[in-house]
Parts: sequence; structure tokens; C-alpha cells
Amino acid sequence: MFNARKTPLAQPHLDPGYVSTEWLTSATRPRRIVLYSHDTQGLGHMRRNLLLARALLRLTPRPNILLIGGAREMGAFVIPEGIDCLTLPALHKASDGLYRPRSLSISLRRMLDMRASAIKAAVASYDPDLLLTDKVPLGAFGELRPTLDWLRERKKARCVLGLREILDEPAVARREWAVEGNNAAVETYYDQVWIYGDHRIADPVREYGFSAAVAARLIYTGYLNRGAFLEEDPQAEAALFAKIGLPEGVPMALCCVGGGQDGFALARSFARAVLPEGMVGVILTGPLMAASEQAALQQMLTDRPWLRLVTFLEEPTPLMRRADAVIAMAGYNTVCEILTLARRALLVPRVVPRREQLIRAQRLRDLGLVDMLHPRRLSAAALATWLARTPDPEQAAAIQLDMGALDRVAELVQTLSFCQFDIKESPCAD
Repeated sequence: MFNARKTPLAQPHLDPGYVSTEWLTSATRPRRIVLYSHDTQGLGHMRRNLLLARALLRLTPRPNILLIGGAREMGAFVIPEGIDCLTLPALHKASDGLYRPRSLSISLRRMLDMRASAIKAAVASYDPDLLLTDKVPLGAFGELRPTLDWLRERKKARCVLGLREILDEPAVARREWAVEGNNAAVETYYDQVWIYGDHRIADPVREYGFSAAVAARLIYTGYLNRGAFLEEDPQAEAALFAKIGLPEGVPMALCCVGGGQDGFALARSFARAVLPEGMVGVILTGPLMAASEQAALQQMLTDRPWLRLVTFLEEPTPLMRRADAVIAMAGYNTVCEILTLARRALLVPRVVPRREQLIRAQRLRDLGLVDMLHPRRLSAAALATWLARTPDPEQAAAIQLDMGALDRVAELVQTLSFCQFDIKESPCAD
């Protein structure tokens, strides 16, 4: 009979050229950073954290970075040296706003216990200098609290909460912030709160009821410039366009639906729309669109030779740069790409279970940065009308938004590295 107690652990075979930094003291070894995202709907949180991780790799000395998240699609992305990931058992947020395990037939309670235990074990073993949490101060259903308690007792790591510029309708965000005890959570555990946006788009202190202590921790970083790590490579882009079947010199309209789990209606309307003469269309479905919906779109393409269907691109920026017009949902990452490249865009936002995308689209439209179509007015004819409209060259955006988040976040991490203070008394924010 196999006896685990009497079976010694095998000794690892180490690469003789590998140099460990474990012997260094915490003051001299490379910084260890954890980026956490709960990832219950779409890929936005994970993609944002991965982009931030790539930005932080430019620090000197280069840090070690661990991504912890609930999107197994993380494995489809190229992870640079210096970054690794821990994928949690996945949660799924349905269109009715209710949560359940994405794949496992177990109770939600058991799933959350598994996730909380995995997070704490990983963080305790890794012993980070910085935890950067995306959006949810205590994690999904409080799964991060045991880890935050451990880090607070250690009194070593800095903890930062990162928030997109718009959470939801103010009344809804205020209620959720209060019910979940987020003001107390931030005051207890977090040193700073970074807003990934421009203060002229949203005022979270006024709109969401942040306490004075939370407001004192707030720092606006600007939006994430998603093109910062992607230099133009004409040869690689030509190869990509050839693989997709895009002819050279032909105008192109791009339809983006984020991760794709609720983007079928927009993609179908785009497929049915009459494009301007000579224009080709590309639909980027995202990896979370149901296989049956992707198949339905593929079937529609059989008698529409001007359309192309792409299920997934790790980096859609080259395709968006190639586009003459973009029709998209209004998720944070997609909007950052549109703003970075200054594309002519029509946003068709999600309105359930949150109205975050609708509010973002409305405010950007009001500043002249994009056009917007409410999803209840979505139709192939409406999309065709917008595509056929000649852009007004005299129409200029009312403001130039701050797109400097990646540089700003790197600067903030450098500042945190040397900042000593008591969390409850003196947040390290100028």
C-alpha cells in the first residue's frame, strides 16, 4: 500500500545556470508584486492587470510579478518572463447578476472556500511587497479578506486598490459600496486607491459616497494606453491581415464585442448591416462567445464575402489601427484602445447587469470623442446608417484625455517602495 508519510519528496533537478534571489534580504532582492482580479464576467479585469504587469516590468530593478485571477483564458495570452500566474477555479456572473461556479458542480460556498484558501496560500508563500487588487476591495464575496488580514499582520506589504473610472450608476454603486463595507475595507487594508481614468469623466468621491479617509487615498492615473507596448511592425501586421484575408488598401470596419459572452446581438446586427461600397468588415467575437453563436455568425458569412470572422486575438490593437471605423461595446479596455488610437467609433454599450458601459459611452459621446447607440435601438439598419455617414473633419473632441496611466503607475510603485507609514493613520498619497 502506498504510504505518503514514508515517501520522501523528490529533489528537484535545478538548471545549473539558474540564479535564485532567495538569499537576498527583502531590502535588496527584486520586489515581489501580486495583482489580483476576481474575473467573474468577461476578460476585462485580467487584461487590465496583465497590461499593468507588463508596465511594471520596466522598473529597475525588474520586479517579480504574480497574477492571481479567475479567468482560465489567461493561458491564451503571452506571459513575459518575470510574470507568472495562478488561475483560480472560475466563477461566472450570469446576466441576472447571480454568481455560480463556471464549470464545477459544487456549491458556491465550497467554491469560494477553495479560492480563498488558494489565494492565501499563494500569497503567504510568495511573501509579496505589493498587492494590487482590481475593483473589489475584499475580493469576490470577501475571498481576499483572509489574505489581507495576513498581510496586515505582517506589516510589510503595501496594498493598493485599482478602480476603473466608472463603477455603475451612482445610486447602485453607493448601495453596493455601503453593503459590502468597502469604505471600512479600504481604510483598514489599503494604502492607496488608483483610479484608472481622467477626473473630468467621473468624480467617484461625489458619485459613489467614498469616505473622507478613502478620498485622501485617491490618485488619478489617467487611462491605460494599450498601445504603449506595441510598436508598429508592418511585416507582422501584414502577415496578420493576410491570415485574416484583408485585402490591402481597402477600407475596413471592425466590430468588437469584448470577451464575447454577451456580444452576439451586436455581432449579428453588424453581420446583417449593409456596408458602404468597397468596404470589408471584421467581427472579433472574443473567446467567451458561445460556440453556437460563433457557428451562427460563421453561417451568415457564407453569403457575405466582404465579412471576416476572428474568434480571438491576444492583441487587437493592430486590427483596430487598420480600421477606418469601429463599432464596439463600451468596456473599459476596448474604450482605452479606441481612445489611444483616436478611432472613429460607435459604442453600443451593455446595460445589464450594470450600466457602467452606458454611462461611459454617454460621457465620452458628450465630449465628442465617440458616437453612441443605445442597445434598445440596435439594428442592422442603424449600424449601416452610421457607417455610411461621412465624418465631419471639423468636428473635434472637446478635451484631450489623460492616457498616461502606465507611466504613472510605475512611478507610484517606485514611491511606495520607499514609503513607511501606518495604514490607519497616514496614507502615502501626496
